[in-house]
Amino acid sequence: MPSYEALSELLDPATTVLLTVECQQGVVGPDSALPELAREARSSGVLDRIARLVAAAHESGVQVMHAIAERRPDGRGANHNARLFRAAERLPVQQLAGSTAVRVAPPVEVAAEDLVVRRLHGLSPLAGTDVDALLRNLGCRMLVVTGVSANVAVPNTVFDAVNRGYTAVVPGDAIAGVPSDYTPAMIRNTLALVATITTTDDVLTCFKRPRRVRRA
Repeated sequence: MPSYEALSELLDPATTVLLTVECQQGVVGPDSALPELAREARSSGVLDRIARLVAAAHESGVQVMHAIAERRPDGRGANHNARLFRAAERLPVQQLAGSTAVRVAPPVEVAAEDLVVRRLHGLSPLAGTDVDALLRNLGCRMLVVTGVSANVAVPNTVFDAVNRGYTAVVPGDAIAGVPSDYTPAMIRNTLALVATITTTDDVLTCFKRPRRVRRA
């Protein structure tokens, strides 16, 4: 893990965006389509830690973006080219546009200044969506990635961010996947090769730390 000083330099509020991935009612809420994943996100404290990060970002002026996966009731534009997508079509809870399932799940709070970006297809918030353009317009260089799942969407997000030139920062205790022992193995053997791995507490400390004034 990076030193506190190194992490603090990375997480400049002016160039940092905190991204929550699929932290929505139909994924991590009590009535999730994926109850095993929802239980893991909640019982492990991951969802609570994400809520703390979002609240701290709001207080410190770090831009927050929520990436939501949804589908039209008629399924138009959705992928059908993988077993994951076909299985999702048969789940009892559907992530339908406009439904409760695609609302950000408590205790994560959405502020007026947050950006909520929705996708109708694919596995990553950055593939074929407005996210990349929005990040560039915001002057983002550092993307703090949180959410679910460590199995699919989170690594896709990190890889896509790195491929587009962003520095990815992942609080390892603010992402969840199933089974529970898969997440640390995936972080150690995969994400650590391409992202800066840290903890929620270290990111919170950086968000709350007064920025040093650089004098000419």
